[in-house]
Order: sequence, then C-alpha cells, then structure tokens
Amino acid sequence: MSEIKQMEVITHEFSLEQFNSQIQFAIANYKAHGLSANSFDNIVIGGLGGSGIGGRIAKAYFADKSSLPIEVYSDYNLPKYTSVKSLVILCSYSGSTEETLALYEQAKAIGCSIICISSGGELYQNATQDQYPLYVIETGYQPRMALGFSLSYLLLILGDLFGVETKKELENNQAIYNNRAEYQKLAMDILNIFEGKENTKFAVVTDNATEAVGIRFCQQIQENAKSEAFVNVLPEANHNVFETYYGELPTNFIFINSNTNSRNNGRFAYLKQLLEKQNNTVVEINLKDASIFELYKAIYITDWFSIYLSDKRGSDKMHVPNIMGLKNFLKTF
Repeated sequence: MSEIKQMEVITHEFSLEQFNSQIQFAIANYKAHGLSANSFDNIVIGGLGGSGIGGRIAKAYFADKSSLPIEVYSDYNLPKYTSVKSLVILCSYSGSTEETLALYEQAKAIGCSIICISSGGELYQNATQDQYPLYVIETGYQPRMALGFSLSYLLLILGDLFGVETKKELENNQAIYNNRAEYQKLAMDILNIFEGKENTKFAVVTDNATEAVGIRFCQQIQENAKSEAFVNVLPEANHNVFETYYGELPTNFIFINSNTNSRNNGRFAYLKQLLEKQNNTVVEINLKDASIFELYKAIYITDWFSIYLSDKRGSDKMHVPNIMGLKNFLKTF
C-alpha cells in the first residue's frame, strides 16, 4: 500500500466535491488479494454506519453475480454459520468501532480468512500485526463522507473474487463528477419541490436493487440534516406499509427506482398515483438500471440533497452530539 498522508478535517461540502478522488484513490491503491471464491462457503461483511453501508450496496450489486451468499452484519457477533471457510471483510473508517473490533476477534479465533478496510486505529494495527490483507483509506474525513473509499474497495475485492470487471465501471464514474453542477442542480430541484415541508420526515421508497442506496440516503438525512428518514422496499411494502397510506400524511416521499423489474415499475406508478391523489408530495429518482454508474449517480445526488436540506433546516452538518454522547456513555459500562 502507498503511504497515506495526513489531511486536515474537511467540510462535508468539500469532501463531497472530492468524492471522485476517493474512487481514484481506491483504484490506485488496490492490490489483488489472490483469494478464490472456490475456497469459501460464504462471505460476511462487517461494519457500522458510514463504514457499513458500503457492504450493503456491494451486496446488492453482487446479488445476481456472486456464487456465494453475502451477508452484512452491523453487530457484535458473527452469524453461527461462520467457519474457517468464511471470508470476513471488516470495514471501520476510524479503526476503533467496538462492534467491528469484536467481529475481528471472533473471525480470528474461528480461523476465517479476513480482509480489513480502515484508515488507522486498532483495526489497522491488528490487521498489520496479524498480516491480513489491509486496504488503507485516507484520514481526515467524516466516516459518512468517506463512502467512496470503502465502497470502491469492496467492489474491487468482490470483483476479483467472482471474476467480475468492476475497475472499468468505477473509472467510468468520472463522468458523474465531471458534471457535478448538473447533479447538484438536480438535488436542489428535488429539495425545492418540498418547499415549506423541509421539517417533515422523509419516507424513501426503493426496490431491492436500490434498498442500500435508500438506506444511505436516510443515514445522510439523519446525520447531516438531523431529520427523521425511513426506507420502505417494494414489493414487500405493498403488502404492509401500503395500508397506512390514507389521506394527507406528515411525510415527504422520495422514490428511487432501478427500473430493473417491470412489475415493480407498476407498483411504483400505482403508489405515486395513490399518494398524490391524497395531496402528498412525491419525487421520483429514476435510474436507467442497477449498474455501478447509476448507483454512484444516485448516491451523489442524494448526498447533495442531504447537504442542501441541512442548510435549509439550519442543522449542524459537522457534529453528531447524540452519537458522541452514546459513545461516551458506553465507556461507563
């Protein structure tokens, strides 16, 4: 791995403008791990929050490409089925996430193959000492604004494992960031549709291919704008949540549709019609497919939306006092 330079803590806006540099960094610093899918029964990806969402997006992308089951765990314990034939990939931006460190110790004790992604801390030190493959991230970012590093590494790692070309697709993402102003405008246009409703909670409706992107979107709204946001996934939501949609609701609706299933397209269309007839505001983000390019584009637009929503609400984007308070509280246990 190349030497990592220390960076000053940067603002959300600056790090988002530099999102492409994270992808390029991961491509430049990626080294083939030399592992074969035939050696494993399953893959477990461990991580929390901004460090864990990359695993969920990668899992969704490889759902129709992986010859092995992939699960994402954001907890203290690995699943019971974890064995010496499991590949465990652990991601912690800081390297000090206690849940991820607990997963590391369990995976090591079981004798799993382990890959780590981190900028430093105990995870970095342990992986270095135990000589596990380690992919290094630049320091100086808020963890939730460093997704370009972890997600790109994960796509490269899994691409190598399953013989799927992901590097070229990641390189093609340059076009998104070359046209940054276009996507910033789209994000602002979406926010303007909710003029006067910025303090209302958000329901993000997705299909299975975009569920993880929707979770990421909600995380960004929650942490950046300090606003409630939730994900509902079609078709499942049509069999339960659907029955709560009567009348004008205290909710802003944003749909993220991969357009990969015609039946789900019909479900999105009917739900939009139902909600708008009852004076609810619905905005659609329609992707061309579930390719890496389209997923990264959706992430970029929705990240900017969370920044603009934060500004509109007068929220503090840089600090998460409730989260820090919890971490300090847990130190007393």
